[in-house]
Amino acid sequence: MDAFKLKVVTPERVFFEDDVEMVEFNTTEGEIGIYKNHVPTTVIIKPGVLNIYMADSEKTVKKAALHEGFVEILGDRVTILAEVIEWPDEIDEERAERSKERAEKRLSEKATGTDVDRATAALLRAMARINVIR
Repeated sequence: MDAFKLKVVTPERVFFEDDVEMVEFNTTEGEIGIYKNHVPTTVIIKPGVLNIYMADSEKTVKKAALHEGFVEILGDRVTILAEVIEWPDEIDEERAERSKERAEKRLSEKATGTDVDRATAALLRAMARINVIR
């Protein structure tokens, strides 16, 4: 088992810290999967689902809704500095659905003064939450 240390922190807490075999998430450049000894780099997070492949005999996969932040990738460890990240049981599905509907409405109306980037980011965050709990 070729595991590395994954640490996920937010301004409020250490969200996750354990040995993992692989981690997958969205970046501004596309989806990325990281194994031990990945080329050292830093990437910017795009809202989406964080898939954590545990280094255990059951091959457990944990999922979380990952929002904005940065990731530092080193050979034997990965640190995710997330503004917001949520486990499925921390997400209110009805609220996420309402957020998705509001963002879709703002984007479809194309009203003058609509901040398209902000509405798109809100839609991505809502979709991440919904995808994690389904």
